Amino acid sequence: MSAHDDAPRPRLGEWFARSAHRHGDGVTALEVDGHHLTYAALDALAASVAEAVLTGHGGPPARVGLLASRSVLAYAGYLGISRLGATVVPLNPAFPIGRSSDVAREAGLDLVVAEAGLPGLDELPVPVIRLTDRDLLDRSAATAPELPGRAVSGSDLAYILFTSGSTGRPKGVPVTHDNVAAYLSHVIPRYGLGPGARVSQTFDLTFDPSVYDMFAAWGSGATLVVPTRNNVLSPVRYVNERQITHWNSVPSVAAIAMRLRALKPGAMPGLRWSLFCGEALKTAHAEAWAAAAPNSTLENIYGPTEMTVTWTEYRLPADPADWPDTGNATVPIGTAYPGQEYLVLDEDGHPADEGELCARGSQRFPGYLAPQDNTGRFCSFDGRRATVYDGCGPVTADHWYRTGDRVRQVDGTLVHLGRLDHQLKIHGYRVELGEIEHLLMRQPGVTDAVVLAVPGRKGEPVLHALCTGGPADPAALLGALRAKLPAYMVPATVEFTPALPLNANGKVDRVALVASLSRPEAA
Repeated sequence: MSAHDDAPRPRLGEWFARSAHRHGDGVTALEVDGHHLTYAALDALAASVAEAVLTGHGGPPARVGLLASRSVLAYAGYLGISRLGATVVPLNPAFPIGRSSDVAREAGLDLVVAEAGLPGLDELPVPVIRLTDRDLLDRSAATAPELPGRAVSGSDLAYILFTSGSTGRPKGVPVTHDNVAAYLSHVIPRYGLGPGARVSQTFDLTFDPSVYDMFAAWGSGATLVVPTRNNVLSPVRYVNERQITHWNSVPSVAAIAMRLRALKPGAMPGLRWSLFCGEALKTAHAEAWAAAAPNSTLENIYGPTEMTVTWTEYRLPADPADWPDTGNATVPIGTAYPGQEYLVLDEDGHPADEGELCARGSQRFPGYLAPQDNTGRFCSFDGRRATVYDGCGPVTADHWYRTGDRVRQVDGTLVHLGRLDHQLKIHGYRVELGEIEHLLMRQPGVTDAVVLAVPGRKGEPVLHALCTGGPADPAALLGALRAKLPAYMVPATVEFTPALPLNANGKVDRVALVASLSRPEAA
């Protein structure tokens, strides 16, 4: 792992504080729900939240939940909690209150700052400070007062995000201030962020790309422009009406816009940067977006939450004729950021050109909140073979995080091949679902495709394909696949659907699709 610089890096709240000091009332920091707040005004609102937290807790807390979304309180709350040196734990108002309660217990929260009026707040197992946007706007002082806070080091936790755990409980991913600083120090200059830049905010705060949206904007003096949920599904209108210069979203947004025929050539002339992350970016969707935003540089960025937002980058050439053919209809995930390292390991733990991606570096998280979750998720490497971490001893900086993603190295560039659990064996043959999706995407009338494996009557996997687009004849599509693929790779059925369901983070919800299709098939 590359050594950290000797000079201390900024803490999470300091990225905003420096811009607030530099720009004050001269630059807009946030546009949300009809409110336009300068850096000075947002700083004062954050101080109001911090003051309420101090009063409610009787002093600086260690960990604070934030149950708010797309509101003044959501963003002022994030900054106010950070201002006190506390760890921010975002909670999603769209999730059941039972899940928020589980997260509160797992995270060891001292209290929760919540939008007043949300249902179920009395069910949370910790004290709740209820606030509204109007409360903040009415009580905010003209300037932000000095408030006591906790002393924070670079190894302290900036935020904790929770992902689904295989044990049935939420799994906490803590990220340190130094992790975030290493990340922001790279992306802010790379994307030319600063005053005049207008940054989209398409992600919920429980999804880590929101950290880029907020703190790459605020760390540079740019403006964060928050859409409504409906705006996100109409990206062209949102980009043009709000004069967005820097776009960041999951690829599904581009897929939906393409299906609705909104990505007309030249439709977003003012866009300067287009970033996609969170799931595989299909070449067809990237090409349609690039044509709609001809003055925009398009990058595919990749990174698990455990590697702090994103961790690799691939910048597509301006001319689509120069784009690489990856063989699975996706854009490469590219190369690792400076100061980061990776290994590609085969099933036996040896270095390979194709296999599991393992990562470490200054952006790697310190380990899961519950130590038992670390078992099997890290490995050590002696130069010849990796050894999977068995839970004995501490996780150190020398350990590699096992991403669970399959990649191929091509001339120093990484191509994402899917999750390890998306590869399966049928009749003893290894099958990549992405290869079948690639062929479907090349057929006339298909705008998007997902291939799923569901258990058959005897427990064997049976393939089903779901496509958007049309009109197209499913029988003709199956015939086209049979002309290219062995019989064991041809789906049993192809169905067309108006849209593929998305999960809370905007990714294609494969779990819901598999559940809907899971029915015994004829042997």
